Amino acid sequence: MQRKFPVVMIASVVLASLGSAGCAKLKARDLLNKGVNAYKSAQFDVAIEDFKQAKDLDPTLTNAQLYLATAYATQYVPGAPSAENVRNGEQAIEEFKQILANDPNNISALDGIGSILYNMAGTPFDESKMQDSKTYHQKHIAIKSDDPEPYYWVGVIDWSLAYHGNKEMREEYNSSAKKTIKDSDPMPAPLATQFAMKYGQTIDEGVTALQKAIQINPEYDDAMAYLNLLYRQKADTETTAAARDTDLKNADDLVDKVKAIKQKKMENPQPTS
Repeated sequence: MQRKFPVVMIASVVLASLGSAGCAKLKARDLLNKGVNAYKSAQFDVAIEDFKQAKDLDPTLTNAQLYLATAYATQYVPGAPSAENVRNGEQAIEEFKQILANDPNNISALDGIGSILYNMAGTPFDESKMQDSKTYHQKHIAIKSDDPEPYYWVGVIDWSLAYHGNKEMREEYNSSAKKTIKDSDPMPAPLATQFAMKYGQTIDEGVTALQKAIQINPEYDDAMAYLNLLYRQKADTETTAAARDTDLKNADDLVDKVKAIKQKKMENPQPTS
């Protein structure tokens, strides 16, 4: 015979369960607030433990996950080789990826992974991580195409790829050439052609991305500064003096624009909130 439970008993069990879940969520939010205060005070180890507990108590509390990932990322020091430092970077990526598993369009998580991968790729230079970083900024663009920042980061990454490629090709050329070339010298035509074949598409992609960022935000002086640098990389793909001079003029014009914008900002500082 099936045993019947009184309705009152069932209701009491359900209410107790709901009450316990509610208490856990309240405690999670309290720990989140404590963690935020610790984070703002640069007590990152304390903050991480608070965010971890908040996440465990309420796995749906996305802000706790975002702060936990950001706290790990903040502790990552680009170029430092220690196992603990590398682990901080990897844990930041893992936390951001857990957020994306439930919310693939979470822009904060996409930007977070893009940023930490870029920092991890800098020293020593890691082309693969640079490319991975770019894909996350491109995902941001696919979701919200009117934000200038992801276009900026695509341009920055493309410049980094081209710059390091340029440097390596010049070093290799100088190691065997009778007459070496300085960093400021034009590449000999055969080397320029080789550079264009390998990095021309990357440079063009970066130029287009930075131009888009400036189109969205005409005062985006950082984007202009990197567009200037990319035009100088583009100049090294040219095999004629006229084409190279055009690229360098475009670069110099941007330097003047950046100076004008920075001067304007100094003369008209924005009020701090």
